[in-house]
Amino acid sequence: MPCGPHGGSDALSDYKGGSAGVNSDPENSAIRFRAGLEPLQYRRLALPARASLVTTPPRPPSPGRRLRSAWEAGPVLLPGVFNPLLARVAERLGFRAIYLSGGALSAGSGVPDIGLLTLTEFVQQAALTAQATALPLLCDADTGFGESLNVERTVRLFEAAGAAGVHLEDQELPKRCGHLSGKSLVTPEEMAAKVRAAVAARRDPDFVILARTDARGVNGFDDAVRRARLYLDAGADGIFPEALESADELAEFARQVPGVLLANMTEFGRSPSLDVPTLGAMGYRLVLFPLTAFRVAMKAAEDTLAALLRDGHQRAALPKMLTRAELYDHLGYTGYEQRDRDYFGRPPGQEPP
Repeated sequence: MPCGPHGGSDALSDYKGGSAGVNSDPENSAIRFRAGLEPLQYRRLALPARASLVTTPPRPPSPGRRLRSAWEAGPVLLPGVFNPLLARVAERLGFRAIYLSGGALSAGSGVPDIGLLTLTEFVQQAALTAQATALPLLCDADTGFGESLNVERTVRLFEAAGAAGVHLEDQELPKRCGHLSGKSLVTPEEMAAKVRAAVAARRDPDFVILARTDARGVNGFDDAVRRARLYLDAGADGIFPEALESADELAEFARQVPGVLLANMTEFGRSPSLDVPTLGAMGYRLVLFPLTAFRVAMKAAEDTLAALLRDGHQRAALPKMLTRAELYDHLGYTGYEQRDRDYFGRPPGQEPP
């Protein structure tokens, strides 16, 4: 294609001194070089050709984008996973997303869910979990670990850890489990400021910011609705109405607060136990089971230890256990062995010295 007064190929040969054009004259060429004409002419010809040789592979969708795609396809059942291996098990079973519960993380650390763990502890567990699975991970971020400026850092650290999103709640510290009495709330305006800070801090626009309101158990249903609307106006991607007390309340909240909603089906709490299809028909896109696996696992562990202490052996528990082969399969143990052999050139079965 022509490029100025010369055709493309002629101009390039002129620049290289290969034709009888004006550029073949050294004095003329020096003048044109100082004027910036030669480099411009060269770049205009060469860059398209060089660019055509470079291919950039498409980026995979971000964790936040994968979580959004999941709920856009239908209601998402979110199991709480209390360690990275369980996250991998959930992926193998076919779940589409997973959840890191502050309640489970606190309980597993031997303390109640009253805001005792630090942001560092939460983010470290989020990073380990996200590395173990391709599933998008939604994380409990409590009250944001401080005021609005603290919330900025909270969001950036969770995002850097590989989480798909977080939810922030409008309780005051010391916070309490959402299904217990004795909670107190920050003002709606203060929580809205935290939401704005969270939205502004995320680097990926698909990183999910959910606002949780605990107002139902403190000020009543109507205040929960008012706060939810304010938090959506502040930029929240969705609402987590904690501890609604009946199926009618869950349905009415969905009617009054259109948008992405999360229902918490934790056991032994204030909310009724409803199934995912029922909640999906009401309009809930995310359905949370934060402590289900944790409670079952802890009960099984307690029963097993009691029997071990009583009987002096574990034989009765063997049928309930993962076998060694099953555990290694979840861990991908054979893949580690194969890579080790490949790196060192060892034949199968040969151990390192």
